[in-house]
Amino acid sequence: MTDFTSEVKTIPYSDDKVFAMLSDMSNLERVKDRIPQDKIKDFSFDSDTCSFKVDPVGIVKFQIVEREPNRTIKLSAVNSPVPLLMWIQLKQAAENDTKMKMTVRAELNPLFKAMVSKPVQDAVDKISEIVAQLPYE
Repeated sequence: MTDFTSEVKTIPYSDDKVFAMLSDMSNLERVKDRIPQDKIKDFSFDSDTCSFKVDPVGIVKFQIVEREPNRTIKLSAVNSPVPLLMWIQLKQAAENDTKMKMTVRAELNPLFKAMVSKPVQDAVDKISEIVAQLPYE
């Protein structure tokens, strides 16, 4: 298994607000226009799933498989050529200071790993930046 982990991001809102927003993927639809189209394309969302295209990987679709209120949201890849799991971890540091880290775990053979490691890490970094900047009001 290979893990692709973002840096810890600071979100200036309570963990309640952050969790409420992120645990319902349809909330991301309202900020779809903020997502840079250079690396990540064709976003679509509903309450339990999100999908997007990442070159050269193709379309990746995640479904929420577990919600631990104010702490963790776990998503699993659907119809993926390789098993993928993504989770978002939240920890409230102060009243309006929530720390967030995103991790993608993939089962990659060595050749495929060499081909996709940089684009997947770039995608994880970009998505975590976007998530940290969302309006949680």
